[in-house]
Amino acid sequence: MKHLFKSGMIATLMAATLSTFGQVNNRDLQQFRFPDQRGINQFEALEDNNVIFDGVKVRMGGAFALQLQGLSHSTGSMDTLIDIGTNFNLPTANLDLDVALADGMRMHIRTYLSSRHHPESWVKGGYLQISKLDFIKPGFLENVMDITTIKVGLMEINYGDYHFRRTDNARAIYNPFVGNLILDAFNTEAGAEIYVTPGDFLIMAGLTNGKLNQNVTSPGAYDPVILGKLGYDRQFSDDLRLRLTSSLYMTGKSARNFLYNGDRGGSRFYLVMEDYTANATSNFRSGRYNPGFTNEVTAVMINPFVKFKGLELLGTVELTSGKAEAETDTRNWTQLAADLVYRFGPTDNIYVGAKYNQASGEEAFTGNDVTINRIEAGAGWYLTKNVMLKAEYVQQTYDGFDATNLLHEGQFDGIMMEAVVSF
Repeated sequence: MKHLFKSGMIATLMAATLSTFGQVNNRDLQQFRFPDQRGINQFEALEDNNVIFDGVKVRMGGAFALQLQGLSHSTGSMDTLIDIGTNFNLPTANLDLDVALADGMRMHIRTYLSSRHHPESWVKGGYLQISKLDFIKPGFLENVMDITTIKVGLMEINYGDYHFRRTDNARAIYNPFVGNLILDAFNTEAGAEIYVTPGDFLIMAGLTNGKLNQNVTSPGAYDPVILGKLGYDRQFSDDLRLRLTSSLYMTGKSARNFLYNGDRGGSRFYLVMEDYTANATSNFRSGRYNPGFTNEVTAVMINPFVKFKGLELLGTVELTSGKAEAETDTRNWTQLAADLVYRFGPTDNIYVGAKYNQASGEEAFTGNDVTINRIEAGAGWYLTKNVMLKAEYVQQTYDGFDATNLLHEGQFDGIMMEAVVSF
């Protein structure tokens, strides 16, 4: 409780201070995703936001999130599940530094002040984003850079569109639900991405070293990761927007790939389907599933997005394959998801929504065909553009797992509530 109170006071004081500062100075930057309600459905931040560079500007922001969890779980195998009840989870907090370094040049760094996996502070990653080359020579390759952006760093990879909606530790203000996807594709890798945006089209090509933990050991154990995204995004009218993207993540060799295991911020569903030895720090991925692909991973994600007035639909179709280091045969998994949200109110600040998510494929080493299904249904309210409350009912079921597996005929369900501050 002391930790919760301290974190809450820090976040509240920072929000109040920066809100006051923001009334006097414009805190928006070029090619910057708004960290409040305005950032919903913004996807890649490639617009200038009508901001004129007038000198180096340091923008400090962050996020704070706290959940009240009321979940129960059960299993059809030998029941050694940990007892869980209704109570508050550990609050999480982010600290963001965004710096306008030059006209068309911005830096971003995110630090997790508190997360489920690491109670201590640690840097998630950061990058440099460049949309103009005036630092070489005024107007240098201006016609090319009008539709080109370069992003370099140790950063969250742009695979799929769902990572723009998912909760990133304390940054939960874009997510209308409490949970992320069952197969939660997320990783921070060192590399570069190049964006070209002719008209309503998006073309992205990227290359990374494929490592979550950066080091110079094990030379030759990793192949580069190839990233790609093709998309079309058009606002047909004030009422109608359509977006469709297809993304690729591919590596031929990896000593340990983290595409579905890279988020160390942790799952929102604390200690579900875990045994009596579990703890919230080391068992931070409870509620989601890692197919165990550590080598030769290929993944494709297709995301259609439709927004008509207050109604929006974000779909996910993901086809992924790979194998564990000790396996000889490649396994395949399929993930389907659909988020349906209706926003209304004076500033679209109230919403109701439902989400369906299914992941199915071949379990590592057993060869079992297993399926995991989740439904989430809830509602939310943006008290201001920086503060939101949301509540949902969630149910997740597991099918096809052996009787010796704790997930055999498993299920968890119940109510989740979450409060979020982001600025």
